[in-house]
Amino acid sequence: MTEREDADFRAGFVCVVGRPNAGKSTLTNAMVGQKVAITSRRPQTTRRAVRGVVHRPAGQLVLVDTPGLHRPRTLLGERLNDLVRGTLAEVDVVVFCLPADQRVGPGDRYIAQELREGSTPVVAVATKADSVGRERLAEHLLAVADLGEWVDIVPVSAQQGYQVEVLIEVLLARVPISPPLYDDGELTDEPDIIMVAELIREAALEGVRDELPHSLAVVVEEMVEREGTRDGRRLINVRADVYVERDSQKAIIIGARGARLKDVGTRARHGIEALLGAAVYLDLHVRIAKDWQRDPKQLRKLGF
Repeated sequence: MTEREDADFRAGFVCVVGRPNAGKSTLTNAMVGQKVAITSRRPQTTRRAVRGVVHRPAGQLVLVDTPGLHRPRTLLGERLNDLVRGTLAEVDVVVFCLPADQRVGPGDRYIAQELREGSTPVVAVATKADSVGRERLAEHLLAVADLGEWVDIVPVSAQQGYQVEVLIEVLLARVPISPPLYDDGELTDEPDIIMVAELIREAALEGVRDELPHSLAVVVEEMVEREGTRDGRRLINVRADVYVERDSQKAIIIGARGARLKDVGTRARHGIEALLGAAVYLDLHVRIAKDWQRDPKQLRKLGF
């Protein structure tokens, strides 16, 4: 009997939830051991249910990193919330992220209420535990405990690796006996074209004004392999459109004499080359889709 045919092997789906900017994507990447979800200090960075696979000898976790649950102000916000709720209904256990460097607030209570109405077991996770002292962390853990009946509460630091393995063990104990759901070495089922678009959006989010992150969307229009090689690597052409909602936002993304867009392209290209294992020529264009977050037709075009 091989390791993966062990009768005690466990495998299941874990939904990672929390309000925007609670450290969900950083935690997902830390557990997988590789970047599968983009991260940013900006809220609402994650817009898709991104799957990352954690492989251990005793089991396998399929982590579903979701957009932050929030009180929606746009049609996009409503659709992102619907995506999260749909995911919650289909997983074996939920990870509820509550950052230790922020007080438990209305957004956390809003999500706690949603989770209490479901039947899926919830592990509460105090993220960013390394960013506060012991006394503040203890205070935070008590506040988290008061929010609901969680099956466990685990403080972690994804950046430092603190208790990440402990959390994985807690989650493996909560998923069913099952053969593996993904092959060894498979870390995500996100198509390359989606990952490329997300890496471009991540680069574009760096250093922008507060109102811009919600208005940014990226669509990869073309990804084509070219003849020949560079430094022994394949050559790939990537053409992508960066969408914003207004002329003023377009000017911000492009920057003076195109300097900012060039910087976005350089940073995105490094990430894309690492992802694809190829040399990449990246062609970026900034386009305006007026009020796309509220327009059903535009949302469909942009993949929402």
